[in-house]
Amino acid sequence: MATTATASPAEDGVPPPSSRPSSSSSSSSYGDSAAAPPAAPLPPEALEPLALLSPPSPSGSPAWHVDFSSDGRYLAACFGSPDPRVRVWARRREGDRWTAGGGGKEGKDGAKGGGDDVAADDGGEGRGKATDDEHDDSNDGWIPLATIRGEHARTIRCVAFAPASNPSDSSGVPFMATASFDGKVVVWEHRPDDDLGEDDCGQDRAPLGEPCPFEPIAQLEGHESEVKCCAWNATGSLLATCGRDKSVWLWECFLPGTVGGGGEGGDDDDDDGGEFECLAVLQGHRGDVKSIAFGPSHGQWGEGEEVLYSASYDDTLKVWAEECGDWYCAATLGTCDDGSGAPKGGAGSADEDGGGADGGGGGSATGASHASTVWSLALAPSGVRLFSGSDDGSLGIWKMHTAAERRRRFPRASAASSTDGLWRRAGTVPDAHDGYAALSADCAPSRAGHGRVATSGGDDRVRVWREEWPPSSEGSDADAAPTFALEAVSPEGAHAGDVNCVRWHPADGTRLVSCGDDGTVRAWRYRR
Repeated sequence: MATTATASPAEDGVPPPSSRPSSSSSSSSYGDSAAAPPAAPLPPEALEPLALLSPPSPSGSPAWHVDFSSDGRYLAACFGSPDPRVRVWARRREGDRWTAGGGGKEGKDGAKGGGDDVAADDGGEGRGKATDDEHDDSNDGWIPLATIRGEHARTIRCVAFAPASNPSDSSGVPFMATASFDGKVVVWEHRPDDDLGEDDCGQDRAPLGEPCPFEPIAQLEGHESEVKCCAWNATGSLLATCGRDKSVWLWECFLPGTVGGGGEGGDDDDDDGGEFECLAVLQGHRGDVKSIAFGPSHGQWGEGEEVLYSASYDDTLKVWAEECGDWYCAATLGTCDDGSGAPKGGAGSADEDGGGADGGGGGSATGASHASTVWSLALAPSGVRLFSGSDDGSLGIWKMHTAAERRRRFPRASAASSTDGLWRRAGTVPDAHDGYAALSADCAPSRAGHGRVATSGGDDRVRVWREEWPPSSEGSDADAAPTFALEAVSPEGAHAGDVNCVRWHPADGTRLVSCGDDGTVRAWRYRR
């Protein structure tokens, strides 16, 4: 993969594969200093293919991103040009009957009765309640619900469900956001009880003759060019967006059924789908901002309960925190090259410009930097460990330290505030995808087992890594560098191109879904 960061790719395409030789090792660990190579690992198990949810598109559109609703009931995937669209599936539960837009059975050659452009059988039979015949094992219980077109004119790069206000309430109304290269972010509401015909929904947002269960309720504009990612906070009260203009935008959201929204979602008497207000525009990255995610602050960053993480084409990650209603850059990860804790540009400044949220300043994060674009980031369920996937092929592993630990153990490390904690590089999987970019990472839910993370990359594979315990490094457990072994990998040829995204099911530690440049969306079973 190309490792220069002098210019941003025009359409977010991944550079061609690196000429570096492939690594034959499936387990590696490096701490703050180089560690001895690990013992030869056992061969990884193969991930078991469960379903081809979306076959290769006749148009050649890549599948860029997948996301589950927080309760695991819905799955969405977004696709790029020349046919930008979002496909949504609903999950059938044992004993339940889910309403789907046609509920057609999808096989290897696309949805029943048509190709990839048809989300369900439009022959009239099977609309409404899904029948038992439509729930065979080929789709792993996922029912095609909708294909959404028309609101975005260019590649849809990201789709993200807002968290359910009450995951135990099956009547909750999910919202989702889509981010596009057309510079827009659209927020959608699921309205399963609406009896919308073709004239109401529009042919561009649903298959011909089928009802469209998702309606756009807001269009957020402000980015100067392509929007690359969007992410909700834990309560659905904040939405973050980022893009090629090097900025991160924070939007305050007032959605029905969420914190601050007032009232329950799905109220037929409420025509207002929600309100959105821009809280902040965060500047500081020197290249495209590729990925963002919220996480808990654990009382170590600002006054807020959450912080925001961003990953960029400038080879760094940033931590943004809130203090007295203002957001600031609390730390920059990946800028230190001397291990002292002092970021480039001097103490208290993460780069030459300095200056907090508008200048990219902030506290420090020790450890070597990524050598190229940071494509993805993932937080462990605890929120105290962060993973970063890079174009240099490595998977960075970062650990959060409290402010007290920073002062006691790392006295030379600077901080934007005396009460701020410290992110420090704990280890690295240096060649996570055999010399190709690590494009996506996602931490497993707790029921999948301690310390498991899934990655996908430019080698056309999905990989599952398991943390080995106790660590192999000498010293106390608190200081030991984590060791991750390759535990499972997707079969060769399952994806015929870069795998752009992988996600764990939020409630089932045995299920994953991936999507890639070949336009496919695939479901997998992981057996630990």
